[in-house]
Amino acid sequence: QVQLVESGGGLVQAGGSLRLSCAASGRIFSNYAMGWFRQAPGKEREFVAAINRSGRSTGYADSVKGRFTISRINPKNTVYLQMNSLKPEDTAVYYCAATESNNDLYYYRSYNYNYWGQGTQVTVSS
Repeated sequence: QVQLVESGGGLVQAGGSLRLSCAASGRIFSNYAMGWFRQAPGKEREFVAAINRSGRSTGYADSVKGRFTISRINPKNTVYLQMNSLKPEDTAVYYCAATESNNDLYYYRSYNYNYWGQGTQVTVSS
């Protein structure tokens, strides 16, 4: 089992920045590919960003490319999502996800992930 706890959400004005953190516990963090997803009210959960076990490969949704950066520090068992130039349409609950991996891939589909955090609210005002 892996436990994931997100933090760093909040209320920010459009154009501002936030950094989300996801702390993992329970297993060897470097064995897990990680991802961030979000869900806005009335919408389905959608992919935001993903990173492979080593942190050398990353992927992003087109809607956040160039504005968001995913990173990880394996000795700290933490993955981050730096969000810049935030827009009102980025408002959502953001979820961290993990999946055990034996390769150097990252994953952008939610069904690839076995473990999820409880989510953290991000609200961007216009």
